[in-house]
Amino acid sequence: MVKNGVDNIMSHTRLLQGKRLGLITSPTGLTSGFVSTIQVFKEHFYLAALFSPEHGVRGDQAAGALVDTYTDPLTGVPVYSLYRKESKRMTPEMLEEVDAVVYDIQDVGIRYYTFIYTMLYALEDCARTGKPFIVLDRINPLDGVTVEGNVLKPGYESFVGNYPLCVRYGLTAGEVATMANDMMGWNAELHVIPCEGWDRRMLFPETGRLWVHPSLNIPRFETALLYGGTCLFEGTNLSEGRGTTFPFEMIGAPFIEPESLAAEMNALRLPGVLFRPVYFKPTTSKFAGELCGGVQLYVTDARALNAVETGVTLLYTIKRQYEGFSYLPPVKDNARPFIDLLCGDKLYREGTVPLPEMLEQFREESRVFAKMKEKYHLYSLGGRV
Repeated sequence: MVKNGVDNIMSHTRLLQGKRLGLITSPTGLTSGFVSTIQVFKEHFYLAALFSPEHGVRGDQAAGALVDTYTDPLTGVPVYSLYRKESKRMTPEMLEEVDAVVYDIQDVGIRYYTFIYTMLYALEDCARTGKPFIVLDRINPLDGVTVEGNVLKPGYESFVGNYPLCVRYGLTAGEVATMANDMMGWNAELHVIPCEGWDRRMLFPETGRLWVHPSLNIPRFETALLYGGTCLFEGTNLSEGRGTTFPFEMIGAPFIEPESLAAEMNALRLPGVLFRPVYFKPTTSKFAGELCGGVQLYVTDARALNAVETGVTLLYTIKRQYEGFSYLPPVKDNARPFIDLLCGDKLYREGTVPLPEMLEQFREESRVFAKMKEKYHLYSLGGRV
């Protein structure tokens, strides 16, 4: 079985012993035997503080819910929020409580996923104060080779995209931290406790590991695989499947005619995916309690699928066919529309670049990024470098 960094932690105790440790983690912070990283640190090291990302360290907070400072009832350790209304950064007061900060959260390898920015913000904050930052690395479930989509452009930074990454970036969290620390010139004291036995060509089902959903709306590996494309619908008035049993796998709205949309999408013969006409009624989020028509996406070939191109093509098809389609307005005054933040550009909203030309532009940006990122690889095609 492939091992994550936490499974190798007792071989790296020199980095941890004798220090007041602050741990950034979530319910995915588990050993291969499902022992929480919190418990490992409580038993073997000095766990001085927990730092909570979105959803909370125990996963008991809803998406987008703000987290307050509290005491963890299982360990008695103080929990400081990194998902506050006024900031998602570590404060100097928080950092005074620890000698080093450790990060252990499962990423999904997609630019929109907020945990990666919790890590990078904390890395930058530690660099400013001279605190060591330690990443317990975890495999990228979408492999460490495939790159999809465009690179985030300057001026479009947000908590769903704050660094110049492609949408699917083909790096582990430790590799992203290594790259950002170098490219941004932070010069943090960064340590990565590596995975073992991971060939970067591996998709998650090939690792022998059990899937633990990294957040409530990524319940399956197939969801994570499609997320790079279907998450774009969060910037529209269509349901992205939240409030159903297949979030990010079903897309629809009350004005969508399922059979014709599915037939049109299947006629395009997009690689690695089929579309099934569906009706669904979300229990929460957009159109809660209303009957929606739409399509469910089925992955037929995980390696052939390009989720970003699939999602963009579906979005443009619906936009062209349905007058009821719209992009959501900005959530705050003088802010960019959410679709721009997800795109990392204004291309989708403006619609001035033809779809084939835009997708070819994305492919070129992906090729350049894939080549650039190679120097930050910590793992080869046969395992660790």
